[in-house]
Amino acid sequence: MQRERIHMKAGWVCLLVVGTGILAFGVITAAIPTSENEGLMRANGLAATGMGLFGVLITLFPFRHGERWAWFAQWFYPAFWTVHLVGQLPPGKDHIHQVVFLMLSLVGLLLPVREFFPRVGRQV
Repeated sequence: MQRERIHMKAGWVCLLVVGTGILAFGVITAAIPTSENEGLMRANGLAATGMGLFGVLITLFPFRHGERWAWFAQWFYPAFWTVHLVGQLPPGKDHIHQVVFLMLSLVGLLLPVREFFPRVGRQV
């Protein structure tokens, strides 16, 4: 029982780091666009702000409380980071942050999997 709680906490902390990173990037990009196309950068920043905010809120409330739909919804993170990595999408040219966020999101989802899908004969 204690081990599962540790896995759950580690999982939601990993997802919280990813969501907070996206949220911070979005706020900074919306506030201080660094491109010739200022309007597009602000729009991307606002979209990232929304994505990060939704991710943080889903992580802190339904995911942390073991709601299964939140576990499924958070699979958007690894899908998002995989597409970014494979497509070599911005921001940045080194893509290290994409690998880190991809790994954090996978760890965050896989560590607490038994909390969301308990073994047969055990209730959530």
